[in-house]
Amino acid sequence: MTAVFGVDIGGSGIKGAPVDLERGELTEERYKILTPHPASPEAVVSAVCEVVHHFGHQGPVGLTFPGVVVDGHTRTAANVSKDWIGQDAQGLFRQALGLPATVLNDADAAGLAEITFGAGRDQGGVVLVLTFGTGIGSGLFVDGVLVPNSELGHLELRGKDAERRASSAAKERHELSWSEWALRVDEYLDLVDRLFSPRLIIIGGGVSRKHDKFLPLLKQRGARILPARLRNDAGIVGAAMAAAKSG
Repeated sequence: MTAVFGVDIGGSGIKGAPVDLERGELTEERYKILTPHPASPEAVVSAVCEVVHHFGHQGPVGLTFPGVVVDGHTRTAANVSKDWIGQDAQGLFRQALGLPATVLNDADAAGLAEITFGAGRDQGGVVLVLTFGTGIGSGLFVDGVLVPNSELGHLELRGKDAERRASSAAKERHELSWSEWALRVDEYLDLVDRLFSPRLIIIGGGVSRKHDKFLPLLKQRGARILPARLRNDAGIVGAAMAAAKSG
């Protein structure tokens, strides 16, 4: 089949690579650039074009977005410019790239990859994939089926968005030790545990490559907690999966 390309748009970086969808792996080393600030639609579209053109890709492109995405339209924009709200993001990328493009929520993409190829494979019941980065993204699955746009990083915790307290960006911003940050993550996990009673919680995002620093510090609870197997490549793989499914 034609090579499928995945792009993961985050609050701090935009990265992409071609993906082998039989193995759930990148076929080349990913190319990453810093997310422009302000992350306006024009600036982000230009950055995405740079990432895709770096590989000379000519085929379907899947793209993640850090916010609610419904039918290719971006409805929220927590960690990028508010100018994204209400945009036909899918149309913007298709026009700029001149290629078929599919847009979905970033944590939903990461979750699809982990459920298919990673730590959530063949896992029934309720599974939560949580990505800790600039914010906290969430992919919610019931018996392997995605419930899109759950956006659980915006649950209220101590009077503010949970991601303001417990994201990996919050760890850096407040110069927290791993043990101090683990206490905040535990508090957040208690909240989602009470609401959804998941069987499994998968921790992804950039911080997942250092899971040995904090996962052992988290308290025991009903849900098993595992690190994401695809680490920070999950969004790219999931984006490519969505593009392939869209045809």
